[in-house]
Amino acid sequence: MLPGKRATRVGDLVLREIAMLLLNKVKDPRVQGVTLTGIHLTNDLKRARVFYSVVGSQQRVEEAGVGLNSARGFIRREVGIRMELRYVPEISFAHDPSLERGSHMEQVFAKIKGNEKQP
Repeated sequence: MLPGKRATRVGDLVLREIAMLLLNKVKDPRVQGVTLTGIHLTNDLKRARVFYSVVGSQQRVEEAGVGLNSARGFIRREVGIRMELRYVPEISFAHDPSLERGSHMEQVFAKIKGNEKQP
């Protein structure tokens, strides 16, 4: 089931606030270089799954996940203060591998293109 229009609007705002918090307030070095790629907020606005991506090894991805989970309480509290929502959603983080896949595909295409130019 697709999220409702209100859930989509509020989800976009929550995602923007989380991104600003990660950029300006969260000092954990494990979350440096993390890109937020999307959010799924339930229609009752009580649970939010935030998708993130980070370029690097699998160990780097796991470290970023641990860093995000350790900052989850702080992020939730700050979102509640900044947005003045009646219910602050319970936040969970999930890795989104699409950026890595896209980067890998670009490398493959560049390699194919380079091979075509050589006689």
